[in-house]
Amino acid sequence: MLLERIDSPDDLKKLTLPELPQLAEEIRHFLIRKLSVTGGHLAPNLGVVELTLALHYHYDSPKDKFIFDVGHQAYVHKMLTGRQDRFDTLRQKDGLCGFVKRNESEHDVWEAGHSSTSLSAAMGMALARDLKGESNRVVAIIGDGALTGGMALEALNHIGHEKRKLMVVLNDNEMSIAPNVGAIHNYLGKVRTEKIYRKAKDELDWLLRKVPAIGGKLARTADRVKDSLKYLIAPDGMLFEEFGLKYFGPVDGHDLSKLLEAFKQADQVDGPVLVHVLTTKGKGYSPAEADSHKWHGVSGAYKIESGQVIKPVGPPMYTEVFGNALIELAEQDSRIVAVTPAMPGGSGLLKFAEKFPDRMYDVGIAEQHAGTMSAALAMEGMKPVFAVYSTFLQRAYDQVVHDICRQNLNVVFAIDRAGFVGADGETHQGVYDIAFLRHIPNMVIMMPKDENELRNMLRTAIDYDGGPIAVRYPRIEGVGVEYDERMTAIEIGTWETVRDGDYAAVLAIGPMVQVAEDAADLLKREGINVRVVNARFVKPLDQQMLLSLAKERLPIMVVEEGAVQGGLGSAILEFYALQGVQPASVHLAGIPDLFVEHATVKEQREEVGLTAESLAQRLASLSVRKRQRAT
Repeated sequence: MLLERIDSPDDLKKLTLPELPQLAEEIRHFLIRKLSVTGGHLAPNLGVVELTLALHYHYDSPKDKFIFDVGHQAYVHKMLTGRQDRFDTLRQKDGLCGFVKRNESEHDVWEAGHSSTSLSAAMGMALARDLKGESNRVVAIIGDGALTGGMALEALNHIGHEKRKLMVVLNDNEMSIAPNVGAIHNYLGKVRTEKIYRKAKDELDWLLRKVPAIGGKLARTADRVKDSLKYLIAPDGMLFEEFGLKYFGPVDGHDLSKLLEAFKQADQVDGPVLVHVLTTKGKGYSPAEADSHKWHGVSGAYKIESGQVIKPVGPPMYTEVFGNALIELAEQDSRIVAVTPAMPGGSGLLKFAEKFPDRMYDVGIAEQHAGTMSAALAMEGMKPVFAVYSTFLQRAYDQVVHDICRQNLNVVFAIDRAGFVGADGETHQGVYDIAFLRHIPNMVIMMPKDENELRNMLRTAIDYDGGPIAVRYPRIEGVGVEYDERMTAIEIGTWETVRDGDYAAVLAIGPMVQVAEDAADLLKREGINVRVVNARFVKPLDQQMLLSLAKERLPIMVVEEGAVQGGLGSAILEFYALQGVQPASVHLAGIPDLFVEHATVKEQREEVGLTAESLAQRLASLSVRKRQRAT
């Protein structure tokens, strides 16, 4: 086994070139076997095995900087840099991260969980290298999906202007998470399939070599002829050449010899280069090759032989509930359109796209564009539902403020992955959207306690014509409740008491309502009756209930699976301060000022004290103090 001999890039370089294909196969078998237990990003990593081997074989990491865009395709990189023995802990608490992680290895030089950042990072590292008078190579590995992101195009523009020596490896597999869309995708498709220009270019090169002593004006004329041929016959790399990068490719991304030769040629260019590499996402595992969308990220275990993903039987995920409810609403309301930034599957919109293909818009990895486009759709009388993960909505913050909320447009935000996300970890935690949305004028924010309430909140959002409104929901299963016969709108800004009690009041949102009820059950055994309130509207608050709680002199605990700073608890404290009202006490339970790393959702809640046991303990101490004051 060659793989057993590899613990560093230096070990890799001891192998001969003919041995590398065998190592590639061993790596694929290793990944398929390990991820069948832990889950993870299988298809992206199977697609870059040879590419990663070639990079580490040719260059000298960590002196040479490898910047993986997003970072979910760096499993092979981790294996080659001394982390094979930790793959049993992949994406588990205190285990190997599913993305590039700087504190794991000196070979991990850049962290990201969002796409399209690698080119900007590479530019920064190249500038720093030149300022320090160093000579290392800087290599950004970016997928064709990430290249649709506006930030990547901004960076290309600057790279071409500065002319610094760096290399962009374009990993072209025709996919982001879902199949790519857009003009750049179509352009790359032409480059992939065009054969005429490459054949003509080769023939022209051969002809020129046959003419003796070509030099001076004739040589320059020959170069211009070749350039003109590019424009005349095919689009082969012309987009990137116009940006100022020397283009090489397309190169078979599974042919190690061709990859190494392309890197050698690129090294000779004193400036920015782009090597266009064609790969197959899911390469070497037939289920993943057949459906790389499904196998992009596998959340749990699967059977290797059949490719059957092992899923626990239980209530539907909130995402599925959202997708089905939106179809029901769209059947009744022709104004409804769905917008998503490259996440039709992850956002539960595949069935919607089949049912309403003309009312479903996947804009690619372009959250900013999705935001402003939704604003314009709303301005023209449509009812856009912008379905986006909480962590990705961060990228459209300016559009939310400037284009949507400032103009008070009727855009519905369907914010998926709100709260902890488990194994994807700190780059994907949906715990900041309350804080960055709540302070924006005109915004309404709500979160359901169960899947039935999610359906009713969607009805509420569609019926609401007062401006932007957000429905946020978690990446977990529902609680298994029955649905109302029909979806009914909820009065904006109203909370509901789901359990009565007179010792303290727990104001909870989303999944924390169930956690609060479990804590109340624990306390009831000790004779402590705690009131539990479903504080389903983060904005506007239920002011009447808050004033009533202050009047009753009940201690209040606010429980949210989000950042304490700027969250629901902050909103309640602000309300009391502005009203000049002094409640008995307000205690906050949420996520403190830190990034919570990958683990299970249960473990992440335990880490920050958002469990029934932790809440019960805190509430018991509040109740004791209240009884002491009463006596």
